[in-house]
Amino acid sequence: MEKSRREEILDIALEMFAARGYRGASLDAIAQKADLTRQGVLHYFPSKKKLLIALLQRREELNREHLLAGHAHEDWPAQMAEVIAHDHEQAGLAQLYSVLLGESGTEGHPAREYFRDHYEEARERMISRFTERWGQRLPSGLTSRAAATALLALLDGMQQQWLLDPRQTDHPEIIRDVLTVLFGVQATR
Repeated sequence: MEKSRREEILDIALEMFAARGYRGASLDAIAQKADLTRQGVLHYFPSKKKLLIALLQRREELNREHLLAGHAHEDWPAQMAEVIAHDHEQAGLAQLYSVLLGESGTEGHPAREYFRDHYEEARERMISRFTERWGQRLPSGLTSRAAATALLALLDGMQQQWLLDPRQTDHPEIIRDVLTVLFGVQATR
């Protein structure tokens, strides 16, 4: 199946934003690589910021589709191990996310609000699921909020470490083991 022009632009932008960051990648360079003019790119994405947001939404959709395809929701340590393994298979998306997350801490970055909202929504979703299952405290003794915050930090930290050294292939097993302790459940392997 042939890719649409919009998908081609997204693929090129993903590669450039992942390698150079938002501020280091230009619409002109993206247009040139796509054999378009700057106006041609702007036809599909009215601004560089809209292109950035479309990339972040694409990553989110791909990750959501991946998670919904399995039945790992019954085993959270295994589900998070699968998230880590999926990120390792999608190195470009993982790098894009990490680069943009780092950049978004700078003043005026267009993805700052996206990442703030993303973390708030993910944390609240986890808190809700943890509280639903265990009440105010997980078997480890942590509150649902502390566990959700720690889990998000752990996932992002492991991704950073892997991007710096892709030879680290044991991260899915590590996350499974850590979460087995955190959740006080036996993970399936």
